[in-house]
Amino acid sequence: MSVQPINLTSIPLFPLSEVLFPGAVLRLRIFEVRYLDMVKKQHLANLPFGVVTLKTGTEVAKAPSINPQQPNVAETFFEVGTLAYITQLVQVQAGLLEIICEAGERFVLDSAKQSATGLWMGQTFEFAPDLKVKIPSDLQNISDALQVVVNKLSQETQTPNALPFASPYFFEDCSWVANRWCQFLRIPTELRQRLMQLDNPLMRLELVGDLLRRQGIIS
Repeated sequence: MSVQPINLTSIPLFPLSEVLFPGAVLRLRIFEVRYLDMVKKQHLANLPFGVVTLKTGTEVAKAPSINPQQPNVAETFFEVGTLAYITQLVQVQAGLLEIICEAGERFVLDSAKQSATGLWMGQTFEFAPDLKVKIPSDLQNISDALQVVVNKLSQETQTPNALPFASPYFFEDCSWVANRWCQFLRIPTELRQRLMQLDNPLMRLELVGDLLRRQGIIS
């Protein structure tokens, strides 16, 4: 794991049951008190929040359990997450926001602390971004298959910018292609997380290729 040992930064965290990959588009409905104010502040300041993947617990906070046989499960999450930059915020009604975010670079949690409101704040280090690596010829079929999927989705959707990732598209780049497939593939969350935090984009693409062959998507 390639971590930059400088620039320790404090950011608000948003634990989700999914894995956010750099370059993805994230759409959220915000209604919990612990997130409403945070999201507005980050949007006004043009600052990101951090998305981390849950190991245990749920996305929506629950009231304390009074049944000792069924205690609440504490929220725990993986240490590598992804920055989410808010590109659109709509106040649907009082106490309900809809936001669209673009995923930026990854980060590594040094520590996390939960406030009285339930909002998590994390002390984070930068995670070195993926190097730009051109797709080798023997893996070109992975990119070709992705282009077919993207073209089909583009034709089917009637809503502009409805695809789950942002433009521009980089079909020649190992990292970008691998990340997009990781969004589409039906794989366990823990495996998806491991792929996201790999610091070798070529290795990530090779592993994605193995998964695509197992699922009969490429030969």
